[in-house]
Amino acid sequence: MQSNLQKLHLAIIMDGNGRWAKKRNLPRFKGHCAGVNSLRTIIQACPEFHISTLTIYAFSSDNWKRPKSETSHLMDLLRLYLTSELDIFLKNKIRFMAIGRRDRLPEDVVELIEDIETQTKNETQLTLRIALDYSARYEILQIAQKNSPALKENHSSFSRALSGLDRGCDVDLLIRTSGEKRLSDFLLWECAYSELHFTDTDWPDFSKENLKIAVDDFRSRNRRFGSLEPENSPNLKLTEMHGQKNTYKTMRTK
Repeated sequence: MQSNLQKLHLAIIMDGNGRWAKKRNLPRFKGHCAGVNSLRTIIQACPEFHISTLTIYAFSSDNWKRPKSETSHLMDLLRLYLTSELDIFLKNKIRFMAIGRRDRLPEDVVELIEDIETQTKNETQLTLRIALDYSARYEILQIAQKNSPALKENHSSFSRALSGLDRGCDVDLLIRTSGEKRLSDFLLWECAYSELHFTDTDWPDFSKENLKIAVDDFRSRNRRFGSLEPENSPNLKLTEMHGQKNTYKTMRTK
């Protein structure tokens, strides 16, 4: 069962901003600023690679454990990004969505998010989902607790409730940068059958060429989703099986 030639849902764990800055003897916030530039590059490249949905891990719920000075800077950077990108979203037909908790984000940030979501809700070229104060385990528990009587163990309805869209949002390809090889509580339900691509490149250095390498590798893979490929020569296979059965009988009589 091949579905890697259709439009893709790409998810990215944008890791390595701090490492990138440290290698250059720069403060960590410089790495986060450089990471925003990489995000713009990848968003612009999505249509070329037939990516219709892009979900990025911008701020996990565990990131609140970082020093207050860093989380404050990240919120400032988020404000700047949201303020500056609206015209670009509209020009490029990008629908913007935020996933994750909003009750712990600054009030003005939530207002910016809601305004951009409203203004871009009818755009269709690319759906950009930014995970903020996000924990997949928390999201799954919340949806299960709120909707369990209505869901009735229905996979599709649960997926729609979790994605906030009128369709499920399974991830086709997940990329994690900077050498780490784990999901870190990101899109656990949606990544059940996603292909994983890990790279040592720090996020600020992740380029369009890096994206091409990952997508080309993805499209070369054979995705079976637990099934088997159809046999090209069933008669031959039956003959082989018959031969194996005879061999087994021979072994038992010896």
